[in-house]
Amino acid sequence: MTHRKSFSLLAGAAALAAALAGPAAYAAEAPAVGDTYVYRLVNGYNKETVGQLRYQLQKLDGGNATYSVTPDNPDAGAARTDVYTREGNWLRHPMENHGEKVDYEFSTAFPAYVFPLEAGKSWSVRVPARIVPRDKATTVLVRGRVMGTERIRVPAGEFDTVKIRRLVYPGDADYSLPETQVNELDWYAPALGRTVRTERRSQYLDLRACSEFGSCDYHGAWDVFELVEVRPAKR
Repeated sequence: MTHRKSFSLLAGAAALAAALAGPAAYAAEAPAVGDTYVYRLVNGYNKETVGQLRYQLQKLDGGNATYSVTPDNPDAGAARTDVYTREGNWLRHPMENHGEKVDYEFSTAFPAYVFPLEAGKSWSVRVPARIVPRDKATTVLVRGRVMGTERIRVPAGEFDTVKIRRLVYPGDADYSLPETQVNELDWYAPALGRTVRTERRSQYLDLRACSEFGSCDYHGAWDVFELVEVRPAKR
């Protein structure tokens, strides 16, 4: 038992060291079409489980990965397609727009992670994007910071992670609706090359509602995603 525990600790330390050194090529195995990751979605306000989402790798193209995202019930959202770079940065991904989830496409990848993931590292990047359902060009401001390392437990097990905080402005201002502000926390597991827990919480102003009797400050979704299961494809 002691030898197994020592090996586990050493493996976790090696994975974290790799995360500090470079991008997600250090994941335990190279991704393969058919790899599936199941996440539980929890409402952060009342801690109730909303449903589960299945992310299945459909295509690898030049290092980019296309996933089908399938919720198990309508409350967990609509089926969609997400696209990521090999580092896990976003090329197509939903974002919060004034309380709604809207698909975005990024011509320059959304920098969820900027390697090496050294504790204290920060970045502030504005990237061009297209709000898909509106066919509208915009820019998204991302301010990220690496908080440090943390070992956490999720339904899929215990993982050594790098904790990352982001503040995101999705470029959705529209007349009396100033830009949404989205706070994100990721617990990124180098052994998997992906996050095992994400918290995403948004807020915005509706100036039409401002008065001396009422607040115009609105809170959007508070989503908590936790990894439940990993189903590797047959190699």
